[in-house]
Amino acid sequence: MLLRDRTLLMLAACCALFHLANAAMLPLVGQKLSHTNPALATTLTAACIVAAQLVMVPAAMLVGTRADVWGRKPLLLAGFLILPIRGVLYPLSDAPAWLLGVQLLDGIGAGIFGALLPVMVSDLTQGTGRFNVTLGAVSTVFGLGAALSPGLAGVIVQFAGYDVAFLTLAAIAALAFVLAMAMPETRPHTGRASTVAAPTDAT
Repeated sequence: MLLRDRTLLMLAACCALFHLANAAMLPLVGQKLSHTNPALATTLTAACIVAAQLVMVPAAMLVGTRADVWGRKPLLLAGFLILPIRGVLYPLSDAPAWLLGVQLLDGIGAGIFGALLPVMVSDLTQGTGRFNVTLGAVSTVFGLGAALSPGLAGVIVQFAGYDVAFLTLAAIAALAFVLAMAMPETRPHTGRASTVAAPTDAT
């Protein structure tokens, strides 16, 4: 029944591509920092993580306050667009301040995505009783993308270097953005009826 919903399948594919591109970026930044500033690598990597978390909170709050006004799709596209921009910006400099500044964008994209995904799944399953299983299925798909990301990036770094790895991840993120552009708006008042079948009584 989940596989019958084309919009849900597109959302799952976008999520998988997003995390395939995103999951390896912070580890790659940490590796670059360890090469350029070995003594401060751990501190700078921790700073990247904390900085992203600080930005993530207001980004998630923005989704909470504006998703019903602006719609889900504009916010989703904004979150997805930030990822290829990050991938293109990282190779421009190895300076710690630059890498930390670019990493701030991670908090925006992750905050929007993390807050918006359950909302969109709720839209697509409204009135069906299938929210939990659907969110679990979508989460499994993007978890697979996240699991494959470090291995893919590591192979590229080994054979072509960090810059090519970042640009490859940016290209994958751009593909996710293009696919997201083809998705319809999921906000309930648009009149879209979910194709995920509602549970039936066993009596």
